[in-house]
Amino acid sequence: MSRIGKLPIAVPSGVDVAIDDSLVTVKGPKGTLSHTIAAPITIAKGEDGVLEVQRPDDERNSRSLHGLTRTLINNMVVGVTEGYEKKLEIVGVGYRVLPKGPTQLEFQLGYSHPIIFDAPEGITFTVEGPTKLGVVGIDKQLVGEVAANIRKLRKPEPYKGKGVRYAGEHIRRKVGKAGK
Repeated sequence: MSRIGKLPIAVPSGVDVAIDDSLVTVKGPKGTLSHTIAAPITIAKGEDGVLEVQRPDDERNSRSLHGLTRTLINNMVVGVTEGYEKKLEIVGVGYRVLPKGPTQLEFQLGYSHPIIFDAPEGITFTVEGPTKLGVVGIDKQLVGEVAANIRKLRKPEPYKGKGVRYAGEHIRRKVGKAGK
């Protein structure tokens, strides 16, 4: 039995979960998320507001989807109550970020032009300084994808470590060429 899949999903007060065949919709104080469950997996509402994810058999496909489905639904519940945030840092001389509203950023990353980055729907940005920013939203997958796309604008390079990196990310450094 999947150790993750068999864990019940606690639904806090203020969160409404609607199960319609294979579509699960979670509505909370921060917004609404929905997900379509893959074929063999089923979801049942248990007593005292707990969701149970069940699989019909022990076939390989069912086992692999069991834990995944439970985690995705739990991420939706956490997202509509607390939300998710990914923090990024910018390292480099002259590298900086400017907020152009809650859903638009302007980056100076050593190119000849500034880069304007627009947020998709459901994502907002927090800028704590010229070199620190955060990506905030209720969909964990979308927050991670937007943060990865921002990091992709100028990946950290291994010699000086310049570029956009996740907060706390360790960059493996290389030794430069040997001087005479």
